[in-house]
Amino acid sequence: MTDELQAHRQAFREEANELLAELETSLLEWEDSPEDQGLLGRIFRAMHTIKGSGAMFGFDAVAEFTHEVESALDQARSGSIACSPQLIDLTLRARDHIRALMDESFGGPSVDRQITVMLKTAFQSLLRQQPREEPSTPQAAAPAASGKEKTYRIAFCPQQGIFANGTDPLLLLDELRAMGQCAVIAHVQDIPSLEDFASEACYTHWDIILTTNRDPNEIRDVFIFVEDDCHLQVEIIDEDGLPNDETEYKRLGEILLEKGDISTEKLQEVLRGQRRLGELLVEKGDVASDRVNAALQEQQQVRQARQKRQAATEFSSIRVPAQRLDILADLVGEMVSVQARLTSAAAARADAEMATIAEQVERLTTELRHNTMIIRMLPIGTLFNKFKRLVRDLSRDLGKEVEMVTVGADTELDKTVIERLGDPLVHLIRNSVDHGIEAPALRQAAGKPAVGVVTVTAVHSGAYVLIQIQDDGAGLDPEVIRAKAVEKGLIEAGADLSRKQIFDLIFEPGFSTAKAVTDVSGRGVGMDVVRSNIRSLKGEVDIDSVKGRGTTITLKLPLTLAIIDGLLVSVAGDFFVIPLSHIEECVELTRQDLRDSHGRHTVTVRGELVPYVQLRERFKAHGQPMDIEQVVIIKVGKSRLGLVVDRVIGNHQTVIKSLGPMFKHIDVISGATILGDGTLALIVDINALCNELGLQEREIRVER
Repeated sequence: MTDELQAHRQAFREEANELLAELETSLLEWEDSPEDQGLLGRIFRAMHTIKGSGAMFGFDAVAEFTHEVESALDQARSGSIACSPQLIDLTLRARDHIRALMDESFGGPSVDRQITVMLKTAFQSLLRQQPREEPSTPQAAAPAASGKEKTYRIAFCPQQGIFANGTDPLLLLDELRAMGQCAVIAHVQDIPSLEDFASEACYTHWDIILTTNRDPNEIRDVFIFVEDDCHLQVEIIDEDGLPNDETEYKRLGEILLEKGDISTEKLQEVLRGQRRLGELLVEKGDVASDRVNAALQEQQQVRQARQKRQAATEFSSIRVPAQRLDILADLVGEMVSVQARLTSAAAARADAEMATIAEQVERLTTELRHNTMIIRMLPIGTLFNKFKRLVRDLSRDLGKEVEMVTVGADTELDKTVIERLGDPLVHLIRNSVDHGIEAPALRQAAGKPAVGVVTVTAVHSGAYVLIQIQDDGAGLDPEVIRAKAVEKGLIEAGADLSRKQIFDLIFEPGFSTAKAVTDVSGRGVGMDVVRSNIRSLKGEVDIDSVKGRGTTITLKLPLTLAIIDGLLVSVAGDFFVIPLSHIEECVELTRQDLRDSHGRHTVTVRGELVPYVQLRERFKAHGQPMDIEQVVIIKVGKSRLGLVVDRVIGNHQTVIKSLGPMFKHIDVISGATILGDGTLALIVDINALCNELGLQEREIRVER
């Protein structure tokens, strides 16, 4: 297999994965709105594109299986079969099977062929069944009424090297023939003599006249994987529903002129030389050169405008492997470090010209960093779409009625965060459906609608994104949680805990309030892993619940994990970076302040007592503290804490470097960065430090 063909196969795989994701989303929406023919068109179009392109690139198993699914969807479009739970379920299972077949083609696990046979048989059985609604009903009649027949002029001119990527143009023409009445005209005038003929080159191009009820996007989808290797033009030249006075079509001369097959001069020559042909060419018997020139100018301007719009559409986005973005982010990180060294060197030498250059480099580096981070951002809606299928299938398995609502799907996060966020969110949503939402009978007895609602919301908040998973179910019972914690030995029976501390107990390893172990939950494995995963993303998780009304779980996540803005401080000659998003302010701490506190580690900030921790003591640094120290006031959740340092140096663009597995036991340090002079600075993990100090758990530990 050539490298070029392999690249095209990989491109097909990526495109097909996107189409499969769109297919799943559209199917779930169609289930809620079965009368929406636009959704059905999207579903059919995605399946048809996968089938046609799969056959073109050698995915025969995918194409053959998809044909059965497409047949059922085509019957649904024509109104022969109705949208039913059986059709939706089968198509969703078929969608999963297509992905498995594709993964197998790229070295993935083998697919059980019995599943293929079983699904094919199920679709064939569905097609043999009688339609659930008579054709006279509005739903059955809708597809025929909404599908206008159009006639297209398609110009398909492949590049000579199109065979090298495995493309067979005849398969593409067969795809068009399957769409309706089709006339194919081959142009062979460019085929050279035998001695100049190259067997691997394509010398033929085609004109196709197609009458069908498909829309232009479906026509173009046939050529979706060869658009860069051909010249393609699709025009609607006739359409149903025109007024009577507009039904007469263009004369032959107009068509030839419009296509550029004949020049104005040649047309005038024909008109002068052949009166009978002139009568056929000239509309209403009246043609002059100025009218022909005006028509040519109109055609040229319209074509140029359309080509310009098409070019803007085609090149508005490009597909880039994620690995290249990672490499780019790493290079930008190195650039930030080099820029910091340049700024430091310019300041040390007191060179005005060098300082000016350093400022320019800093400005460009900041802009480069900003745009690189934007490129890495993805809408969180790519995750949300996967959860709709999860909620649908899980609610059916549990015998519940659950609706999922998403808000803020366009909220963007770093791709690394999104990739690692999927599993925690899946577990939280499963918990909401399993533990939170009650059975329909119980909900109605409690005066609630039979259908429960799980709402997933994403919104920007400064340098963070807040994600909330909220359900309107039974809520958490603090007394039940307390009793289970006592039973598990997590707390003493008489422990005095706040409401938040009680809710936080569900994150303890092995904690579960489920009465029975099921396939969904009850083993006490999961919530502690959720918290661990969120903390590994430098995020926080918080729970709030009202018994009988529902539960809300809030995740607070940083926008990116690659480069952060930090405050550079020093302690006993060593350097540390504190994430700027946590910092509220900085105050001084004098010897007199220490004497006034009488040994208590608190500082008064505008009338409020704030506890602090000496980083010198925490990191066991040697030497005596300075006479005047600095307290960096940070905020985590609703708690405030002071970090006492020797000196505050200033803001610092921090490129996060991993410390490696040897230092994984150091919880309060999340990484390191390199300063302008080459010195290493450690990045303080604020969440881990607060948890270690027990800002939220100290009372629990004391009672134990």
